[in-house]
Amino acid sequence: MAGPGDVEAILELVRALAAYEREADQVTMTPAELQAALFGPIPAAYCLVATADQPPAGATPTGGPPPSGGPPATDGAPPTGGTTATGGTTATGGAPATGGAPATGADRPPPIVGFAIWHPTFSTWTGQSGMYLIDLFVQPGHRRSGHGRALLAALATVCATRGYRRLEWAVLDWNTPAQAFYRSLAARPLTGWSTWRVDGDALTDLAALARPRPCTGTGTGDPS
Repeated sequence: MAGPGDVEAILELVRALAAYEREADQVTMTPAELQAALFGPIPAAYCLVATADQPPAGATPTGGPPPSGGPPATDGAPPTGGTTATGGTTATGGAPATGGAPATGADRPPPIVGFAIWHPTFSTWTGQSGMYLIDLFVQPGHRRSGHGRALLAALATVCATRGYRRLEWAVLDWNTPAQAFYRSLAARPLTGWSTWRVDGDALTDLAALARPRPCTGTGTGDPS
């Protein structure tokens, strides 16, 4: 599970994923922006992490918004929103954690080697909530060790716990290794759909269309 102290490591993995996808120059997010997105008062997304010392089955399914409908948040998932900020060194009781020798060896938290970032979705066709996986990445040196499978299994557990009916994500057309991996988990590509986007100046121009126009008529009908 991710905590606020993991932001820098998560951002490094985001950059590594973008480089793998040949889009390294597209990452402009700052640590402060990621901190606010994951751990702010109203999180925009939630994150699970895999660490080097963690057995592949140990990706912890925590974090996420409070459930709305469906089964209650049990089986290890916290019943309140936000990603649970555990892990790292927590100062509880005793003297404040200042001064002293720097963390070395066993005192140093294990490195993060993989992550998954997701947010909830909703289907107007089924009336059910779901999950959209934004990013999934495991460092090359730690692949084929079960971390990617464990992260997806943890996400599926969150879905089952919270009553989410689907888990969706996008895959680049050329990324055939990832496609083969997902097919091995019984995932399937959607056919007949393409992803569309509007951003930059086009988004600004589109927003301008919503500006009120002066009414030139004197009646009560539609002035458009």
